[in-house]
Amino acid sequence: MTAGSLFTYWYFHLPNFVLAVLMYTLFARALLGLMVPPDSPNYIWRFFCRTTDPVVRVVAAVTPKACPPVIIWLFAVVWLFWLRLILFIVFNLFGLSPPSGASP
Repeated sequence: MTAGSLFTYWYFHLPNFVLAVLMYTLFARALLGLMVPPDSPNYIWRFFCRTTDPVVRVVAAVTPKACPPVIIWLFAVVWLFWLRLILFIVFNLFGLSPPSGASP
């Protein structure tokens, strides 16, 4: 992938990047949540919480209330993964995704 490809297909790369950052940040929050108390003053923990709380709220709204927070965070990771996959499929169906680089 060249820099020209990055700018040419910005409408594909930008949402994919944002979803990837949220997905991996939620995964890191789930891992860190096993070691850090929920009310920790740790700045990394607070960053993960602030960044991912909007996604967690949406997923928590449709998840049973009996689930512990770590399960909700992992469900959110799975939902974001599927959203990224659907994004790729839709862009690919309309011919808007970047070429794979393989010549025919």
